[in-house]
Amino acid sequence: MEADGVTLRTSARARRVTRAAGRVRLEVATPAGDEVLEAEALLVAAGRLPNVEDLGLDPAGVAFSKKGVTVDAHLRTTQPHIYAAGDVAGGPHFTHVADHHARIVVRNILTPLLKAKADTSVLPWCTFTSPEVGRVGLSETEAKKAGVPHDVWTQPLSEVDRAVVESESEGLAKVITEKGSDRILGAAMVAERGGDLIHEIVVAMRAGVGLEDISGTIHAYPTYAELARRTADRYQRSRLTPRAKALFEWLYRRARRA
Repeated sequence: MEADGVTLRTSARARRVTRAAGRVRLEVATPAGDEVLEAEALLVAAGRLPNVEDLGLDPAGVAFSKKGVTVDAHLRTTQPHIYAAGDVAGGPHFTHVADHHARIVVRNILTPLLKAKADTSVLPWCTFTSPEVGRVGLSETEAKKAGVPHDVWTQPLSEVDRAVVESESEGLAKVITEKGSDRILGAAMVAERGGDLIHEIVVAMRAGVGLEDISGTIHAYPTYAELARRTADRYQRSRLTPRAKALFEWLYRRARRA
């Protein structure tokens, strides 16, 4: 950032970044042509690599590669009495993944006959911007690229009363479900507490709970947690087909005449 005019070769779209008058200018190539973005700062995620070269793994007979130590589903290395956890074991380089690994390793050491497997199939992510972006599972873009039949349910944060009162109504929830079903494939929460709010969806996905159950669960009012319930309510309202609506209206009129 201090070196004006440095070409960003690490991105296929970014062309050039400069800094002037306390502002950052980023030149990018888009399908519509070149574009200039300005901001107060540029956040660059360079990634992390596992540091395995100086651990003495070769003499110990523990296999490894540039991606990290080779482990099985139980986090055992090629030496069954040696385990690896965290960034060094490969996979997503998150602190919460390392914590999950540590729990699995401790359990497997203490109860070797009841070994558990590391499972990151339902893994929450959080980008700590303002507002935060919490996500889990498939995004809408990923579902489209993978050709997964799906439905999308979007709920603005501006319709959540607590967010309005706190003047933090910028954001939304987006839940991806299996086509024609309430089974959750992924979700994103964009809100000042997005990293906290996403965990209701994380637990629901892990437990096999769908939007119908979330909609039917009482949420304290007024709280930000209503964002998930309101999103689920959108799914529920979609089930009210014209035929079902006509039937309910007929039943209502019949009940009033009784």
